[in-house]
Amino acid sequence: MVKDTKNPVRFWLMKSEPDVFSFDHLLASPKKTAPWEGVRNYQARNIMRDEMPIGQQVFFYHSSCKEPGIYGIAEVVKLAYPDHTALDPANEYFCKVSAKRGESQWCMVNVRAVARMQKPVLLSQIKEEPELAEMMVIRKGSRLSIQPVTAAEWKIISALGMPKKV
Repeated sequence: MVKDTKNPVRFWLMKSEPDVFSFDHLLASPKKTAPWEGVRNYQARNIMRDEMPIGQQVFFYHSSCKEPGIYGIAEVVKLAYPDHTALDPANEYFCKVSAKRGESQWCMVNVRAVARMQKPVLLSQIKEEPELAEMMVIRKGSRLSIQPVTAAEWKIISALGMPKKV
């Protein structure tokens, strides 16, 4: 259940390896919408479960690739629900603990593509911007696949990427 916070306007950065699921994959999905499945980190799961109401904006970040960076914007369109991939032994995201319990301990949200960055905002560019020096994505050792983004960071990244609605 999503918490009722005093400041419901939050922004996020969600990482995906583009050879697994890229922003183009999201655009090609029915209604430009897909589940954000396969998250197997408790903190990221808790963010989806507790802090991501419908309508929140997300930077779509390509990780583990030649040019990591923010390639698009998506929005949450379905609240957290059980990630069924955890129960499927044929799926790469299978979870033995969930299967043993007979229910998924993992969850996912659905996201819909909103805008493509006209100019991807690359990690190297983020690192060069003094006003983005505190972004979690550039901190050493920060590998969390879902990260908070401040309103100020959102504004700067959006200005750099010049998103265009899809």
